[in-house]
Amino acid sequence: MKRYILVIFAFIIGGSLLLESCRRVQYVLPPFGATFQVPAGWPAPKYDFSQNPLTPEGVELGRYLFYDGRLSKDGNYPCASCHEQVSAFTHEDHPLAHGYGGSHSNRNPPGIYNMAWYSEYFQDGGMKKLEDVYLSHVSAPNEMGETIENVIEKLKADSKYTSMFRAAFGDPMINADRMTKALSQFVLTMVSSNSKYDRVQRGEATFTLSEQLGYDIFKTKCATCHKEPLFTDFSYRNIGMPLDADLKDKGRQQVTGSGNDSLKFRVLSLRNAQSTRPFGHDGRFFSFTNLYMHYNSGVVNGPTTDPIVAGGIPLSNFEQGQLTAFLNTLTDSVLINDPRFKKPQ
Repeated sequence: MKRYILVIFAFIIGGSLLLESCRRVQYVLPPFGATFQVPAGWPAPKYDFSQNPLTPEGVELGRYLFYDGRLSKDGNYPCASCHEQVSAFTHEDHPLAHGYGGSHSNRNPPGIYNMAWYSEYFQDGGMKKLEDVYLSHVSAPNEMGETIENVIEKLKADSKYTSMFRAAFGDPMINADRMTKALSQFVLTMVSSNSKYDRVQRGEATFTLSEQLGYDIFKTKCATCHKEPLFTDFSYRNIGMPLDADLKDKGRQQVTGSGNDSLKFRVLSLRNAQSTRPFGHDGRFFSFTNLYMHYNSGVVNGPTTDPIVAGGIPLSNFEQGQLTAFLNTLTDSVLINDPRFKKPQ
């Protein structure tokens, strides 16, 4: 009898330990391969991978470059200084990106996940090629403040990079084209598709009542511009934010030269919104509450204000709470904690 009791007790303890270990199991991440994986139900990417095929060696080279301060003039401003993994590859707490010599840019850096689905870059669509984005940031005096020529010379002086460029491209030649292609390979692997929202869509989880109510509110009041599954329609819109008198940033107009585009900026993705505050092209909204207040009563109507927001988007306190619950389901903790994106040791 005692033997049976011991067996049953051992079975219970073993089962409890197994259950606890299952609870601790995290999403298993495969190593980066040579094929870009499109999440089920998502549209085809816009990026032309035939011009820059992913390779494990190219992605790893891009990771090293992304975290290397030598791409900036004083070594203090790598790409990762404005695009931190813990913040879904943007930054928190301050509205504008910091740069060389204590300067700052005119804009709040957006999260750089899901870049494969973009056909234009920057919040005004001023860049048509992803590789040119890095060149712009490196050479901007108020950002990384360096010349491309100097960066290449620094990389050539490092024997580790000689080996890594050879592994990625077949020979040790280091130039701007290869540097930017490697950076793209790394950035393109930053796919955010494992939030609770995504698990619900895959049938792996269910929303709480508040989350479901928030989802219903979202579909009624937000989904026109923030289209699923990427939560942006990639359009440029004036949402009634008055011009900042100091920055004087007129957005899309600075690209097209047309007054019809004044104060228009790309509709930002709501994915990882909880981790990417402050919000807005210049980071003027520090919380969801600030955003709700803007849409409730802060919209400034002008010649280019989008008709969708011209009359405001009223949200009661109850609706705001439920909508926040839903927006929090868009946080992708897998992306934020993925060791493949961390700084190389």
